[in-house]
Amino acid sequence: MKVFFDPIQKAHAPETFLVSGMWRPCPEVPERADRFLAAVRDLGLSVTAPGDAGMAPLAAIHTAEYLDFLRTIHARWQDLGGSRDVLPNVHPVGREGCYPRSPVGRAGYHLGDTACPVTAETWEAVYRSAQTAVAAADAVRGGDRVAYALCRPPGHHAAADLAGGFCYLNNAAIAAQRLRSVYDRVATLDIDLHHGNGTQNIFYQRGDVLTVSLHADPMDFYPFFWGHAAERGAGPGLGANLNLPLALGTEEAGWLAALDVALARIAAFAPGALVVSLGVDASAADPFGGLRVSPEGFVAAGQRIAALGLPTALVQEGGYLSDSLGLCLNRFLSGVLETVGA
Repeated sequence: MKVFFDPIQKAHAPETFLVSGMWRPCPEVPERADRFLAAVRDLGLSVTAPGDAGMAPLAAIHTAEYLDFLRTIHARWQDLGGSRDVLPNVHPVGREGCYPRSPVGRAGYHLGDTACPVTAETWEAVYRSAQTAVAAADAVRGGDRVAYALCRPPGHHAAADLAGGFCYLNNAAIAAQRLRSVYDRVATLDIDLHHGNGTQNIFYQRGDVLTVSLHADPMDFYPFFWGHAAERGAGPGLGANLNLPLALGTEEAGWLAALDVALARIAAFAPGALVVSLGVDASAADPFGGLRVSPEGFVAAGQRIAALGLPTALVQEGGYLSDSLGLCLNRFLSGVLETVGA
């Protein structure tokens, strides 16, 4: 299994984010990458820095306005005398019509919540994170059975022109679109604790990319406004979106049962390739505490996903600091490796 990561991805390090009206330390920290790297190396896998495929794979998913915003907003914010990190203080009720000239207005337009502060290093980090996903997709396009992109920052909450939930560029969507150049149909499977609302939004009206997500019920959990079972896609994408919300505290057996439903839908779609948004924050030990999956549950998940027999790009999403963070990734990847024999 090829593994891709660039140390530049660790440069993004916001200090705080706002939750429940209180400033708290940001849990999406560079140490996450260190834990994941150790887990990969414990399996005897080597890590390669991705190449640079340029802006085209990013622009295939994200708008030019948004990419320019991410690249330039921090400098413009500092010119205003703003805070260390770019943080929005106003949001539009609707996003059609006027596009503000002011950096303050643009921050509110493109940053969907206060869990996606932009630092001086954010653009380079998220750019390299996206290139990591491209590299994994290209390995799969080139004939590898499975490849792992250690993407950090994560991406599945990012829409075409909107950041949110620690996510800026949608790495999984970028990988899926990259694979579409080879395969007529591609499926995405999101097993992160949180619904992949950005991925859903990007592909919601497309029938060539199936989006499937199992996650804590958004009636009670972030991202709240998306991820409900009634969301099935629209237009040509009607029926190409499946959400499997789970009650908070769902145990491992229920999570794996939902995964089996997800895998059956993917098999019925008959895609040429699969992108897995690999969050491990469904772990019972994760500080977000939404679901109750053990490290051995991740072994079973890796085995079942690999048993589909599809060329697969694994794209890292969530999973936050706990004693078992690296172990959960290690066990998932071991389940994949045992099944594909690579």
